[in-house]
Amino acid sequence: MGLLKGGEKDYGSDIGWRKLMVQISKLKSLFSRTKLLVPAAIIVLLLIGIAVVAFSFAAGNHSRSKEYSAGDMPSFAVKRGPLRISVTESGTIQAREQIILKSEVEGRTTILFLVEEGTVVKKGELLVELDSSRLLDERIDQQIRVQNAEAAFIRARENLAVAENQAQSDIDRAELTFEFAKQDLKKYVASEGEYQNQRKEIESRIILAKEELQTVEKELEWSRKLFEKEYISKSELQIDELGVNKKRLDLELAENNLRLLEDFTHPRMLAELESDVKQAEMALERAKRKAKADVVQAEAELRAKKSEFKRQKDKLKKNEEQIEKTKIYAPADGLVIYATSAQMKHWRGSDEPLDEGREVREREELIYLPTATAVKAEVKVHEASLQKVSVGLPVRVTVDALPGRTFTGEVVKIAPLPDATMVWLNPDLKVYNTEIYLEGEGDNLRTGMSCRAEIIIEEYDNATYVPVQAVLRVGAEPTVYVWSGKDFEPRKVEVGLDNNRMIRILRGLKAGETVLLTPPLADAAVEQAAGKVAIEKSAAENDKARKARAIDKDDEQKADMEEAEQERSKRKMDPEQMRKMREKFEKMSDEEKEKVRQKWMKRRQQTGGSE
Repeated sequence: MGLLKGGEKDYGSDIGWRKLMVQISKLKSLFSRTKLLVPAAIIVLLLIGIAVVAFSFAAGNHSRSKEYSAGDMPSFAVKRGPLRISVTESGTIQAREQIILKSEVEGRTTILFLVEEGTVVKKGELLVELDSSRLLDERIDQQIRVQNAEAAFIRARENLAVAENQAQSDIDRAELTFEFAKQDLKKYVASEGEYQNQRKEIESRIILAKEELQTVEKELEWSRKLFEKEYISKSELQIDELGVNKKRLDLELAENNLRLLEDFTHPRMLAELESDVKQAEMALERAKRKAKADVVQAEAELRAKKSEFKRQKDKLKKNEEQIEKTKIYAPADGLVIYATSAQMKHWRGSDEPLDEGREVREREELIYLPTATAVKAEVKVHEASLQKVSVGLPVRVTVDALPGRTFTGEVVKIAPLPDATMVWLNPDLKVYNTEIYLEGEGDNLRTGMSCRAEIIIEEYDNATYVPVQAVLRVGAEPTVYVWSGKDFEPRKVEVGLDNNRMIRILRGLKAGETVLLTPPLADAAVEQAAGKVAIEKSAAENDKARKARAIDKDDEQKADMEEAEQERSKRKMDPEQMRKMREKFEKMSDEEKEKVRQKWMKRRQQTGGSE
């Protein structure tokens, strides 16, 4: 096949070299047919001579004229006829309706028993048994915690009853004291109360003392008259004078007691009784508040103990449920398929086959149990073909295990986001999970079989088409090189969809015309180089302006991050490097994979999710 060099439309040297190689091939064939016994040295010299002569002839011929035929270059005659536009992707067969059984035991546990793959089981049969020794030990400890929590709950409940009873007793005592204090005050200040009685008693003593004083004074006056007339003795007169003095002192004492009562005893007793009322009232308020606080605290403690008791019972119940979940039974009749066998051939966290003795993690898929014979194909559509594919398109599916058979189906679901696993493995690869429902029951199809799905985009009965490599974009316009009789000349065309092999020509070519299959890439390279120079010039100007505006540290860091992003874009790995990286990753242990994942997530956070 001729190759263009330097962007020149010079095919003569390639034609001469091709003729040279043809002559050498003929000579080799001749020697092999006739089996001539010629010394090897003579044969080599002869071949070299013929090669030199042929090449000189080709070069001389080229120097004289650049005329050659279309057959000297790889070309294609434009065809018109049926054309199918489709997208072909690889995938696996999966049951359309299936029950996915997962490990629901928390943490990691070991498989003790595993039903053989491919076994047809009935509902209720044991499929998987996981190690429950750790859970059994935890159940004993948890039962002890439940008993302790129940005892604490009962104690808190009885303490609440005691607190309520004591609170009521304290309140009743305080209320009684308050009532007595009010009654004492009322008894003292009432119109017929103690104060009035004391006052009346003293006043009555004063009146009585006054009357007795008047009486003894009159007796003293008569005694003096009788003494003057010497009817009584002087001692008798002195006795009467002493009686008057005594009565006068009694009167003064009674009057002093009245003053003491009014000035001191009454105010003091009134203040004391009023204070007793206030103190009793405040004591009642304190008793009520203290009783309420004690009851509230006892209730809170009861609620806490009740919650703790319930939490411990729930943990015990959960532990018992976990023990039950160590045995997985068939929820329906079906065929046992290991999840590791049904998964597609790319990373899913662990490629270790499912077997007894293997550790499994929580929520890891263990067994697929198809419940119907209907099947589907799961494929991954590249983002470049995503615009072509839509729900409802017909599909032709071939299965590697069933050569010669073709199944039909329909696209029913396209994931809205790219496959996260593939994005993690290769950020530059974006594929979308697509489900295809196959028609019929699919009795011979089994979950996990490899298949190829051809998604039919369009079918034309009469379309003009050429190979995709014949179309080259020059100046962002589709261009083909058409044989004009002497040379291949560029021609602008309007293209439609392609199926990665043939591309439909809407306008610009006719059936039977000859197009070049190896168009000169230099024409496109010139356009691309010009565009690249313009882009680099613009990028340099933008970078210069950006750095001029970067007056603080944050702007400089942002500029460094953008430069790092440009460096990363230059370091994109090719498919071979990605394949080697994927193989290396699949050989890692779970701990190494987790470390790589954490490192990758940290790097994404540092770069703002740009990787």
